[in-house]
This record gives sequence, structure tokens and C-alpha cells, in this order.
Amino acid sequence: MNYTWMVIGMAAVTLFVKAVFFVLGDRIAFPLWLSRALAFVPVTVLTAIIVPMILSPHGNGLEIHLENPQLLASLVAVVVSLLSNRQLLTIASGLTAFFMLQYFFLH
Repeated sequence: MNYTWMVIGMAAVTLFVKAVFFVLGDRIAFPLWLSRALAFVPVTVLTAIIVPMILSPHGNGLEIHLENPQLLASLVAVVVSLLSNRQLLTIASGLTAFFMLQYFFLH
């Protein structure tokens, strides 16, 4: 039952925070420094989600070795991104590398 109240509380807080900005809209003016800082939030959140999945895919500490297909595929994606600067090509090459590496490591 405690988990239910915890989820309800998190939903209420999330709804309140989003509703305040939605209802007030343009009447809220952020300082320039805060607007600049908020521009980095999506990149920061995405990084916080992706990096642990790459460096510790099984949740048992760091797995920085050549048998980690997530790490190798992410390196392929970084190289493709730096060379081509094309998002779709980066995603496709990273996914292709990941599935190929995972196939070879499992067979």
C-alpha cells in the first residue's frame, strides 16, 4: 500500500509542476542564466539514462571490456557521428553494430 501512495504522490507532484508552467505560460519569465541552463536538461537526462546502460549493462559494476557489445556499438556510433554529423546514419550504424556484435558474442 505504501508503494501506491508513493506513485500517487509522484504523479501529483509531476502533474502540479507541469500544470503550473502550462497554465501560466508566457507570464513566467526566467532569468537568462536559468534559460541557458535549462537548454542542457534534455542532453543531461539522455546522458544519465544511456551511460549506465553502456558501461554497466547487467548492473554488476563496470563492464569495460571487448565483450561488451553496448560499449563497442556506442564507440561505433560516436565515430560515425563525428565523421558524418548525420543523426539517422549514427542511429542506424550504432544499432547495426550492436545487433551484429550481440549475435557474434552469443553464438
